[in-house]
Amino acid sequence: MSITLDGGCACGQVRYRLISAPLFVHCCHCRNCQRETGSAFVLNALIETDRVELKGSAPFAVAVPTDSGGPHRIYRCDSCQVALWSEYSSPKLRFVRVGTLNEPHALKPDVHIYTRSKVPWLTLPEGVPAFAGYYDSRKLWPPESLERRRAILP
Repeated sequence: MSITLDGGCACGQVRYRLISAPLFVHCCHCRNCQRETGSAFVLNALIETDRVELKGSAPFAVAVPTDSGGPHRIYRCDSCQVALWSEYSSPKLRFVRVGTLNEPHALKPDVHIYTRSKVPWLTLPEGVPAFAGYYDSRKLWPPESLERRRAILP
C-alpha cells in the first residue's frame, strides 16, 4: 500500500493508522456480526496488531460470546463507545472495522463469509468469492498475506 490509512472513533479520542495494506478484508454476514454492529454485515480488515499504530487514547476490550465458545474481544472507545476492532484467538491479529477509517471506501471486501445468514434483500457483487460459512485461506489469500500470517501465527 503506497498510502497509509487513518481512522478512529466518533469523538476523536481514539485515533489509529494502518501502516501497511491489510492481509485480507472480510465481509461477514454471520448473526453475531449482525447483532454486534446493528447492521446487515461487518467489514473487517485483517491486519497484524503491530501494523496498527495507536495515535490517541487506547480503546478498552469487551468480551462478547461466540457460537464456537472461543474468545472474541471488541475494542471500543472509552468515551463514545464506537467499536474500532476485534481480536479473536490471537492478540497478534486485529480485525479493524473498515467503517472507522477516515476513507472507508479505500478497502473493499476480498470475500463474503457466512452468507447462509445474509439478509435476503442484499445482492452480493459478482466476482467476489462468497461462502456459506468460512473458507480455506490457503486457497484464497495472496501468497504475501499468507507469509505475513505465518510470521505471527505459528
